Amino acid sequence: MPTIPDPAILYRAIQARDTRFDGTFFVGVVKTGLYCRPICPSRRPHPAHCRYFQSAAAAGSEGFRPCLRCRPESAPGNPPLDRSERLCFAAVQHFREHPGTRTQAVAAQLGLTPRQLQRLFVGTFGVSPARFVRTERLLLSRQLLLGSSLSLPDVARTAGFGSLRRFNELFRASFQTAPATFRKRPARHDPSTIVFSLGFRPPYAWAAMFDFLGNRTIAGVEDVSGNVYRRGVRIPKGETIFRGWLEARPSDTGNALRLTLSTSLAPVATTVLARVRRLFDMDCRPDRIADILGPLGTREPGIRVPGAFDGFETAVRVILGQQVSVQGARTLAERLVNAHGDPVDTPWPKITRTFPSPERIAAMDTADLSGLGIFGFRIKAILGVATAVAEGRITLAPCPDPDPHMEALRSIPGIGEWTAQAIAMRVLAWPDAFPHTDYGIRKALKERSPRRILEIARQWRPWRAYAAMALWRAPVEAP
Repeated sequence: MPTIPDPAILYRAIQARDTRFDGTFFVGVVKTGLYCRPICPSRRPHPAHCRYFQSAAAAGSEGFRPCLRCRPESAPGNPPLDRSERLCFAAVQHFREHPGTRTQAVAAQLGLTPRQLQRLFVGTFGVSPARFVRTERLLLSRQLLLGSSLSLPDVARTAGFGSLRRFNELFRASFQTAPATFRKRPARHDPSTIVFSLGFRPPYAWAAMFDFLGNRTIAGVEDVSGNVYRRGVRIPKGETIFRGWLEARPSDTGNALRLTLSTSLAPVATTVLARVRRLFDMDCRPDRIADILGPLGTREPGIRVPGAFDGFETAVRVILGQQVSVQGARTLAERLVNAHGDPVDTPWPKITRTFPSPERIAAMDTADLSGLGIFGFRIKAILGVATAVAEGRITLAPCPDPDPHMEALRSIPGIGEWTAQAIAMRVLAWPDAFPHTDYGIRKALKERSPRRILEIARQWRPWRAYAAMALWRAPVEAP
């Protein structure tokens, strides 16, 4: 994130409660000691009483407490643009999905020294990695206290704190109240669930998102009904595998996604939150993308790129979709799940299983897959990806530099350019991925030459993945 711009510009965003700035900065109000999102519905502070911060962590480090009305913990994030931001984004994702990981380990995984990672975090968020992670844990604990009936020790553990005493100390120091006092509100939730609110910047093309997910659901694993997405969840953590379910739907109030989890997923709640944010592209900046897409973007404002809740699952689904219809790919995926998926308990009779793990598929042979109607190059590609993931040679998750990962994918027999681009688009969260050989894109642009299609798509960089979504939704004439 660039340095904080002219305070006069930021104050005008506060005056207008401009949703385009939500999550891009936070304002600390000296008179109240609180920090807010620019869209906060509270009375606007006087300009002289405002201080501006790059992140919630930076505001907290200066002694400001999060506002209870605008809930800074629910603010959307920022899509990374340059390499430095993408490195920070990858580090944040790792911290979220693997609570307790030390800064040194995350830096090493990204090919950085701890000092380099520290410098990147200070430049992007205004605080060190340790301070950023601590603030994220505290803000997560607020959501858990408000949205669940978990005991205080369970809230502390779920949020990533090593001890209840440390959690109490930090919570009291940061929010000027004790966790038990903060929770003294009437319960409005099912005690067997945890409810979260995930903010986004409007507009949001919900029809496009739910059509895409609904057309690709795997029977037994997922279900889409109207604007409600449900699925079974299986997440390994160390030697333990946690199973449960989630439900996501647009909130009735405000620009937010309401996420409900089974309490069985509490120990991996941070991982689930990170994956749902990716799946629904919650950190998207629709204003920036619309500026680049031009007329293509105005046909369905706020279009998102559906991400991957599980990177391996989505990669296999992409492979199954090679040169077949969407329905054909769904049928093959359903057979794979019915034969090798794990059972899961959910409130819905339509959702009974989770997708097979990479380890399970890697242990299969050609006959196991051909017996399901999967043949030829798809078998080689699926087994190749499963083995690479199980052995740790490929990580199917957002990354700062997609090129090495895409090259590794292309080296697997049965994976060509279309598959690599589609995986980069949904799994690696690469906003400039563009499957230019795709039939739907060729048809929409009325152009058969891949070289010419790439020339046309140059105008949509660095958001070509969003252009691909728009082209699939609303065919247009080639410019």
